[in-house]
This record gives sequence, C-alpha cells and structure tokens, in this order.
Amino acid sequence: MIVLITGASSGFGEAMARSFVKNGHRVIAAARRQEKLAALASELGSGLLPLTLDVTDVDSIPSVLAALPPEWQQIDVLVNNAGLALGVTPAHQSSLADWDTMIATNNRGLVHMTHAVLPAMVARGSGLVINLGSTAGAYPYPGGNVYGATKAFVDQFTLNLRADLAGTGVRTTTLAPGLCGGTEFSQVRYKGDESAAANVYQNTTPITAQDIAETTCWIAGLPKHININYIEMMPVCQTFAGFAIHRS
Repeated sequence: MIVLITGASSGFGEAMARSFVKNGHRVIAAARRQEKLAALASELGSGLLPLTLDVTDVDSIPSVLAALPPEWQQIDVLVNNAGLALGVTPAHQSSLADWDTMIATNNRGLVHMTHAVLPAMVARGSGLVINLGSTAGAYPYPGGNVYGATKAFVDQFTLNLRADLAGTGVRTTTLAPGLCGGTEFSQVRYKGDESAAANVYQNTTPITAQDIAETTCWIAGLPKHININYIEMMPVCQTFAGFAIHRS
C-alpha cells in the first residue's frame, strides 16, 4: 500500500509516516521542510519517499504528483494532515492574514490535494482519503473562530465526498482529535511563545501524535467494505465545552 501524507515533517504526519512504514507500507512524506524530510528518510529507509510540497501552492500540486517515480504513482491512501491554527484572539481583534493562512492550508490545500488524487482512485475502484479534522470543528470556543470553521468545513467536505463516492469503492474518513500534546501545534498557534504553549497542557494527560498515527493505520487497515465516516478522539481529561455566560 502506498500512503501519501501531507504535513509529514513533524507532529501527526511524522508519527503516521513512521507507523505506516513500520507496518510494511510505503509512504510518500510530503512537507515544506526538506531537512526534516531528509532526516526522516534517513531513518526509515527505502520505505519512505520525501516529497517537497507546500499545499498552499495549489498550482504546483498536479505537476509535483505527476513527477513521482512510476513505482510510486498509485496512491492507495491520501492523508490530508497538513494544517495549522494561528492565534486565539477574538474575531474582531484577529489577524486577517492569519485567517487567510488557515483557510489556504486547512481547506484550499486539502481540497486541491484531494482533487488531484481522487480520479485515479475512482478509476481503480479503490482508495481511501483520511482528512484531519478537529474537535474544534464541532465545539466552538472563544478564540477558535476561523480555525474551528476550517475544521467544520473538513467534516462536511468529507461527508459530501462519501455521498459522491458511493459505489466507487473509494472511502473517506474524518479523524478529529481533541487536546493533543507533544507536537508543534500550540507553538505555531502562539507564534513561538513557549510559555503560553506549555500552559495549554499544564496538569493534563493529552493524547499524543502516536495515538493519532495508530488510529490512522487502523482505519487504513480495515477491510475495503468498511467505511469509517468520522472518529472523534479526546483525552480523558477533556470533555465538551459548557455554555459560556458573560455577566457584566
């Protein structure tokens, strides 16, 4: 099985790449940071093909995929993992540039990657698209604004793909994690403020990138007559947000 993972240079994507290769699959690890991909390829050997790709550069996606070596062309599983959150300020104080970056990565890049890979899957009558969502797509919270909206888009896009692909043999899944530690997510969100990022996980036992990787491998390893529509994962320490009431 050939698995293409975006955002594979760190976090969830890096853990997924390791897990899939260790389970005997071949991985196309796509990301922007060449040096991190090179280190991962050195570690994992011939089972991993590093691919320099920025999903926000949507015009490059078809040509980059077309240039894959012939023996790597048949992509069985696409994991749209590339994504990010930027900022936690209220909407009226947020950076429009940050909003645009999140939409470009979490939505526009994801749909362009899917559009590039899907026709070959449909032609073969087999394939799987796993899109990384978030509990933020289901449960709003202060400061979530556009990040949560981008992940709600992922949820609905994946379900609509499932509707379109009925009868084709191609499967689609949203995997929506909650509080997850040990990645760059919060450092990116807080723009390098290590203290603020650390406070997110203080006195908690969050889920890990390895938990996400193992779940992704489980989904991909299921019999082809099973479609997992949606999986939401939270650590035991986290639950659904309650109603917030502002009192003056």
